[in-house]
Amino acid sequence: MSQPLPTPRPSSASTVSAAPIERTDTEGWPARLALMLAHCAGMLDLVALPVWVGTLVSAYHMDPQQAGGLATLFLVGAVFSSLAVAPRLHRLQGRLVASIGFGLAALAFAGVSLSTDYAVMAALHTLAGVASAAALSCTHGTIARSANPHRLFALVGIALGVFAVLFFAALPPLLVSLGGALLFQVFAVVMAVASVATGLAFPQAVASAGQGGSSPAGPRTALGRAVWLGALGVSCMALVQAMMFSFLERIGMDRGFGSQAVNAVLVALGLVNLLPAGLAALLQRRWPAERVVLCGPLVQAVLVLLITQSQQFAPYAAAASVFAAVMIFTHTFAFGLLAQLDPSGRALAATPAMMMAGAALGPVLGGTLVKWAGYESLAVAAVLMAGCAVLCFSQARQRPGVSPSNRA
Repeated sequence: MSQPLPTPRPSSASTVSAAPIERTDTEGWPARLALMLAHCAGMLDLVALPVWVGTLVSAYHMDPQQAGGLATLFLVGAVFSSLAVAPRLHRLQGRLVASIGFGLAALAFAGVSLSTDYAVMAALHTLAGVASAAALSCTHGTIARSANPHRLFALVGIALGVFAVLFFAALPPLLVSLGGALLFQVFAVVMAVASVATGLAFPQAVASAGQGGSSPAGPRTALGRAVWLGALGVSCMALVQAMMFSFLERIGMDRGFGSQAVNAVLVALGLVNLLPAGLAALLQRRWPAERVVLCGPLVQAVLVLLITQSQQFAPYAAAASVFAAVMIFTHTFAFGLLAQLDPSGRALAATPAMMMAGAALGPVLGGTLVKWAGYESLAVAAVLMAGCAVLCFSQARQRPGVSPSNRA
């Protein structure tokens, strides 16, 4: 029988019989490793956007608007795919969807690496977004219904940080010597590895819970206002993240800092990204999630101001190196908060839609602003979106009687 929202987290599973299976599945290390690899592949845009857009501009000779448009097509496809999968979370076989989704994304990116035709690249970007987001929705829905969503999401966030370090340390120099097609070949390999891992060890929690006799009651319950506003706040932060992150490399190059210095900043960014998810896990019961999500957008906007306004390398490098970390740290707390507000896991199965609805507009909006008003215009947009995010998060609060620290 479905539990009411005020029930503490340990009773948040859809059925009594599904809870032990779900907890056992997600706490085994093979299952955790599969979730970590799936998160890295599905959140590839969060890591790769500056190199992605930068490569399209430098190696494929696209203007910022065209390059941002391809990334946006990937993200738009991801949004619609996630919105389609999330409401059906309880009825889908998570392992099958994840494995096939990442496999199709691998094939799409392999196709991109073989083409220079913009229309073909656009279609394959869209397909990759649709396929990878379906897989990622099942991944995040499984994490949301685990015993401790905040902690498990922090763990996969740490994996994403390690991936970012390896990505930025190895790939940019190789792209200079081997060409832009290598980027999409690497994307294909990452997706293929995630496809194999999820096919072998993805937790079966979503499928088993969906087979329970009483679980259908959960999906019919409407999501509360606090959940919707919390999701919108995440989208606002994601828009700023994508808009700024897409042109992080270009800003450094266009201001004459040099490729070696800019690549060093990207490596530093990857190293810093090892810290926020783990720190969020340590502070889970010390810092109220409601306050963290209010501060995150403000810090993000300040960093955008520093990156876009500074003509000197030191302020640019300092702000750029911690920029993505703010999103990772804040999103971990937002994930835990939304898991409490919606124990069914449906809202967080739509995490790709939350992230990418904002991120889908980011690259093309950023490219348009840069094209017509320069990099400084990104700061104005960031400040406006930070205000919207704070307003939304201020309404995303626990119902009376539910403690923020009440996570098993």
